[in-house]
Amino acid sequence: MGDTVFSEYSKITVSGEIREYVYLVIDGSRIEVSGHHWILCIEPIVFGVWVTKDKLPPPQARGIGCYLYFSEEADLTLKLVDQIVEGEGTLFLLELQKSSLHQFHFIKTWLLYYRYYRRGGLSFQRFKSFVAAYSYPRRVRLISYRQQEYFNIFPMDLLGDIAGSQRYVFGLRHTNTSLPRILETGKLVVSEVSHVHEKIIYQLGKHHSGSPPSLEELPFEVRLSKNFDFYVPSLVESYKEVRIVRSLNLGSHMLLWGEVLEEQVLTAPAGHLFLVHFLHFLYQKDRAPYTGLI
Repeated sequence: MGDTVFSEYSKITVSGEIREYVYLVIDGSRIEVSGHHWILCIEPIVFGVWVTKDKLPPPQARGIGCYLYFSEEADLTLKLVDQIVEGEGTLFLLELQKSSLHQFHFIKTWLLYYRYYRRGGLSFQRFKSFVAAYSYPRRVRLISYRQQEYFNIFPMDLLGDIAGSQRYVFGLRHTNTSLPRILETGKLVVSEVSHVHEKIIYQLGKHHSGSPPSLEELPFEVRLSKNFDFYVPSLVESYKEVRIVRSLNLGSHMLLWGEVLEEQVLTAPAGHLFLVHFLHFLYQKDRAPYTGLI
């Protein structure tokens, strides 16, 4: 591999539209879900897949056979574990059972795993699961929460907005110090932020399980959200105030199902920060679908 420096994930921006396609197959029904599927839990790996009402398979077919196909790079076998039904469609919660990778020859994939990724007891099957799950770019957004004197701001990629509806879904790890407070008040704010602030975004990552700094110690100014009075970084492009209407324990993460109450657009959108697994980036780098490796 020459002088390639290996990592677990690559932080990227996407040039134009995302080129990878993702398809859900349920008992022979093939539905494109490229922009409508999200990782919501890590242990076990659980995907949330949104299917609009007009594309829903018949009820008797659900759970007979569930698969996700990531273009030609990976395919996953899943099990239906739950669902959230709305007027506009259904969020299927699908637990990963097994995965297959097609980016590289099996022997090369195994050798890369053995050389770079098996530390810490990570099994080859588990490794393949993460590569497959992150064979589609996962956008990073910022979450804000405030309760009296307490506040927190941290990045997330286990989340997604439901296009064509006012729904939002989040997967928060149980170790996140803000989770009990969010469940108590049922409120949070999610913001879009440009990739140019990558260093600041990842400085905020330690706020998941640690104590947030004082307001004066933040590396940016803040504004108050319109209705919740939550602290929103002044550098964000837009934000949404979300009311949590349902929660569901998925394992290592808690699913939060929310309703968007308010959206504020502050600046024109720019390139966003995404995550892909490094092996997928390595496979795609000669095809140049990504820009701005950070």
